[in-house]
Amino acid sequence: MTVLKNIIVVGGSYCATYIIDDLAPRVHKTHHIIMIEKNSHMQHIFAFPRITCVPGFEHKAFIPFTNAFHEAPRHSTSVVQGLVSAILPDRVLLASGEEIPYEYLVMATGAGKLPLELTTKAGSVNQTRQVQDRMKDAQDIVIVGGGAFGIQLAFDAKEFYPSKTVTIVHSRTQLLNRFHPKLHAIVAKRAAAVGVNLILGQRVKMPPGGFPISGPSYYVELVDGGRVPADVAVSCVSAVPLSAPLLALSPSSVDPQSKFICVRPTLQIADPAFPKVFAIGDVAATGGNKAAAPGYVQAGIATQNIVSMIAGGGARAEYVPDVPGIHLAIGLHSYVTFYDPAGPGKEPAVRFVELGDGDSEEVRLWYECRCHLIWERRAPGVTDYYL
Repeated sequence: MTVLKNIIVVGGSYCATYIIDDLAPRVHKTHHIIMIEKNSHMQHIFAFPRITCVPGFEHKAFIPFTNAFHEAPRHSTSVVQGLVSAILPDRVLLASGEEIPYEYLVMATGAGKLPLELTTKAGSVNQTRQVQDRMKDAQDIVIVGGGAFGIQLAFDAKEFYPSKTVTIVHSRTQLLNRFHPKLHAIVAKRAAAVGVNLILGQRVKMPPGGFPISGPSYYVELVDGGRVPADVAVSCVSAVPLSAPLLALSPSSVDPQSKFICVRPTLQIADPAFPKVFAIGDVAATGGNKAAAPGYVQAGIATQNIVSMIAGGGARAEYVPDVPGIHLAIGLHSYVTFYDPAGPGKEPAVRFVELGDGDSEEVRLWYECRCHLIWERRAPGVTDYYL
């Protein structure tokens, strides 16, 4: 009986599932793919801003991994819930003490807040509902961070609770500052129209234990001495690339300032001593935008190179970043797609969509951030969304 070697994918979000979908049918005769993920369920991150304030479908944003790779050849994949503490040249070490050997490894850990911990669906849903309840009872809602998450949360909260005061505090003078300034102008105009307050160019003094989600009202304190009244404040900042496990293997492949994993265009880590270790998605310094669509392309490039190397060839496919773009919800039934200029002298590409608040199937699906599509893809046939 042939003993299959392992390909380990660290992470369980969009990029991780994309590459497993690609790899499994092509390598199952020689390799077994193991996904190691800290969360018990796949987290549909696109829905998280909305479920933070809008109740009723938060349980649908957590999808079981039980049959996530049902299209892959039988027994070609497995899922391990665990925290990878260190990556070594031939194996990974889990926080539990378990060791798992590998021949190839893909870091698809994304970005998140530290410290990391194992999560369950029940715990995550309960925590989300606590914040929802606080939002419901609040009058003054403060969102710290003017990135995509914070902006979408603020617009959803204001539309769902129009009588409440919603304020975004952002450290830069430009919202979504990774994009062309015209996106800031679009968002700022929308904020003024719906009544979302903007405090820009101001840093927040973050409480050591984070903002409370129970107890009396308080103030969000600004570095310049200002104070913003809050019944609830949500921090949408401080996510960092989850690259720490790679430090044990190749410290030089982790940027000391940004913590992103340095990669070659082939998406192999920069250290030539470890050509069978790859990084894709938000954790990797690919030069591409941090979003699911570029991650899908990166998964395809990494797959091509791993398959080629298994067959005795080299890693020749290279990732070329596309024009940065974003799909941004600007209310419960509205969104904008925005692409930076494709070259000098060009203008951004912008498209607005107003779905309205009718009872059509499309409106309902977008209201729930298309959670159903992830269930159909990763848990086909399952209708008990509490699993």
